[in-house]
Amino acid sequence: MDKQYEKQYHELEKVHWWFVSRRRKVLSLLKATPDKTYLDIGCSSGYLLQELIEKGADPANVYGVDISPEGIQECLNKGLKNTFVMDATHIDLRQNHFDYIIASDCLEHIEEDRTALQNWYSLLKPGGAIIVFVPAFLFLWSPHDVVNHHFRRYTNAELREKLRAAGFDVQRTGYWNFVLFFPIALFRFLRNGLRKLGFGEKEATADLKPTPAPVNGLLKTLLGIENGLMEVVRFPFGVSTFCIARKQV
Repeated sequence: MDKQYEKQYHELEKVHWWFVSRRRKVLSLLKATPDKTYLDIGCSSGYLLQELIEKGADPANVYGVDISPEGIQECLNKGLKNTFVMDATHIDLRQNHFDYIIASDCLEHIEEDRTALQNWYSLLKPGGAIIVFVPAFLFLWSPHDVVNHHFRRYTNAELREKLRAAGFDVQRTGYWNFVLFFPIALFRFLRNGLRKLGFGEKEATADLKPTPAPVNGLLKTLLGIENGLMEVVRFPFGVSTFCIARKQV
C-alpha cells in the first residue's frame, strides 16, 4: 500500500469497525489452543496475533509475516517475536508445520496469487486449515484498491477455484459484510463517476478513515449481528468473500 496511507492504516487497526469485526469473524472460525500452530500472512501490526494469544494460543506457536518492515516493527514492539518481513509469495518457514493459516485481505496484493497459494499449501500440516478473506467483485474497484496496491478483487467461485487448483479441499465458502454492501457499492459508484467527470479528489484515497465513536460502535454492532447469522445463513454477496479449506491428509 502507499506509504503515506500505511501509517494511518496501522493506527486504525485497533479500533476501526472493519478490522475489529473481521478479526472477530476470523477468530470464531478457529480454535485458539496452546498445542496448535498459527501463521497470519499479511499480519500488519499484529492485532490478530495478540488476540489469538489472549484466547489461549501459545505465543511460541504464533507466527506472522508481512511485506512491511514498519508493520513487523509494530509486531516486535508488542512482544510478538515470531514475526518476519517476508514476501507472501514465497514464505521461507518450515513446511508442514502450521495447523492454521490466516490470510485476511492479503492475496489480492500478490500478483502471482496461484504461486502464493501453492507455497501456503506447503506450509500447512496435513489436515491443517487455511482461512482466506479477500475483497469481492471487480465492479467494486475504486481508488481504495489503487491506494492499497491491489491486483484484483475476487468472486467466491474464483477464490474456490484457485484454492482447489493449489491442492486444497474447500470446506466452507461465503461472502462477508453483506449488511453494508449496498451503501458501500453506491458510494463507490458515485465516487468513480464523479472522478470520471473531473469532480472530487484528484488523487486516489482510501475508504478506511477514522470514524466517529457512535458510528464506529453502530457498525461494529451491525457486523457483529451478521457474524452471528453467518453460522446459519449463507449471504449471496458481500464486500468481501472468504473460503475455509484444508490440506489433504
